[in-house]
Amino acid sequence: MGLFSFAMGIQAEEIGKQLAGEAAQHMTELGKEAGKGATELITSLVGRPEVLAIGIALVIIAIVVLFLIKRIVINSILGLIAWAVLKYYFHVELPFMASLVVSILFGLAGVGTLLILKFFGIL
Repeated sequence: MGLFSFAMGIQAEEIGKQLAGEAAQHMTELGKEAGKGATELITSLVGRPEVLAIGIALVIIAIVVLFLIKRIVINSILGLIAWAVLKYYFHVELPFMASLVVSILFGLAGVGTLLILKFFGIL
């Protein structure tokens, strides 16, 4: 019984090696086909001015979006700092959650609006 299982183990190992070799060959063929397809796609885009225009437009849009996001984040942080200074240093009585949300969303302009509303007794 031991000799039989040993022979089966050797046969299974050979079959495993054969299947691994076939799988590697298929993967190599798939890789070559994918590379060929990507090369054809890239060469079809070469020399087309609309591709250049789209690329430039996307770069400009990305720069503008990053610039605006940076300004929005800075304004929100400054609004949060101004809110904290008004609330805890100058002890201005503002509704906590509403004023916090307004100062984060609208920054310094939101804090200024809150102060104007507080002055006129609306808030």
